[in-house]
Amino acid sequence: MQKITRPRIYLRRGKEESLLRRHPWIFSGAIGRVECPGETLAEGETVDVHTASGDFIARGHYQIGSIAVRVLTFDDEAIDGAWWMRRLRSAYDLRHTLHLTENAQTTCYRLVHGEGDLLPGLVIDIYGTTAVIQCHSVGMYRSRMQIAQALTALYGDRLTAIYDKSAQTVPYKAGLNAIDGYLTGRAATPSQEVLENGHRFLVNWEEGQKTGFFLDQRCNRELVERYAAGRTVLNTFCYTGGFSVYAAAGGAREICSVDASERAVQLAEQNMRLNFGEEARHTTLACDAVEYLKEIGPRYDLIILDPPAFAKHHKVLGNAMQGYKRLNARALSQIRPGGILFTFSCSQAVSKELFRTTVFSAAAIAGRRVRILHQLTQPADHPINIYHPEGEYLKGLVLYVE
Repeated sequence: MQKITRPRIYLRRGKEESLLRRHPWIFSGAIGRVECPGETLAEGETVDVHTASGDFIARGHYQIGSIAVRVLTFDDEAIDGAWWMRRLRSAYDLRHTLHLTENAQTTCYRLVHGEGDLLPGLVIDIYGTTAVIQCHSVGMYRSRMQIAQALTALYGDRLTAIYDKSAQTVPYKAGLNAIDGYLTGRAATPSQEVLENGHRFLVNWEEGQKTGFFLDQRCNRELVERYAAGRTVLNTFCYTGGFSVYAAAGGAREICSVDASERAVQLAEQNMRLNFGEEARHTTLACDAVEYLKEIGPRYDLIILDPPAFAKHHKVLGNAMQGYKRLNARALSQIRPGGILFTFSCSQAVSKELFRTTVFSAAAIAGRRVRILHQLTQPADHPINIYHPEGEYLKGLVLYVE
């Protein structure tokens, strides 16, 4: 019997169909047996995946849980420094095609978007001269230095620091004791001013949510700017005030930014001052946005609902949809006639069809005549692997309310 040098996973008969369609996940129920050169198969190890009859079909990172393997490649190739460089180069070339890598008006963008860039479990965001890595799997976390080396080779002196912010995203049961910190270089301060479509934002990757800024709303913020002229705007779940800055740039009459976090509304105020000094007609409220929406009355004619994910997984989907329905019904019932509602869900477990149906129910409860103007999604630097439709996590609607 041939001695194996890498763990092998053999699928149950017929369970290779999704892999033949190049879907990058292998679920635990599809596994028939495991052969391992050591005594146990460690989480994060690179494994070869074979059909029940023994044919090689994929190579990827093993993990404990429902998703047992995240596929890195469907080819029998080494996962080495050259491989990481090829994958990052491919991701970079896409962003270059999108005119993001050398754009004087936009200096922040997503370089790697997990499965969308054939690197499942990995996110890399660029903020000026700093790259922020976030690993969502043990395998990616254990590969972070190789990733950093490839990034350094790819960007050269355009990149002065690489920050790893994986402590809150790697599986906590893996016992990695991950600590956020710099892998290479060190930024002078934990914040950096970046540009997005010419607007200025301070990004703090050390203390902020996600990697420091919600890059996935860039194009949708631009659309708010187009509709904002002369309107009174309510930006709920505002975080750093991205939508508020764009609304002000578009000529909004007045803007109110609401977030439960006192720190978030301070950041929103800071970013408004950064762009408009003390001139913008902007107020902030540190309170629960859902509660605030109960009795706002007909004060606003442009409302933005961009809540955090209500459904992290399918087990809580029912409650999450009730939450989306209540939230949208409150906004729809009180927005001024002729108002514009931007409403979003960033829950991967919520399909765009289900979200649209839920907003339809909210409109019926509100008893308003509502028309859909736009159906929104994530920007092109958050690409969707055509073989992995689950990657389409952000969905939104722009509604005209009579």
